[in-house]
Amino acid sequence: MNAEELANRFVDFAAEIIRVCGTLCSDYTGKHIYGQIMRSSTSTGANYEEARGAESKADFIHKMQVVLKEIREARYWLILIEKTKKLPENNLSPLINEVNELVSIITKSVKTVKSKITNHQSPISKSKITQEQLC
Repeated sequence: MNAEELANRFVDFAAEIIRVCGTLCSDYTGKHIYGQIMRSSTSTGANYEEARGAESKADFIHKMQVVLKEIREARYWLILIEKTKKLPENNLSPLINEVNELVSIITKSVKTVKSKITNHQSPISKSKITQEQLC
């Protein structure tokens, strides 16, 4: 998967969260969860785009770790919604599967770049990160 395909997955994930979770706002708890999942799920793609434009290897790693933090938070809220049956009419399994895949992809990407830096296998220049270095 290339960087553009991954970026599109983040957009699709956020769009599906917006579509599925729009009915959460029926009570105080739902409104709280809605705000949290909206912030975390929609920020992942924006932060990924920031990482794609990183100015250095350290900047790239930092921004990808922010993406990882946010996507993990989105996963937490999805699991909470599922366990509390706040959206009983929706099967959240496809979204939970997608968020788990995104967590795995970003985790592997961060580990790969860190190991390349640590092992000096393939130095990453201080200029823009290439598409191959993203995944």
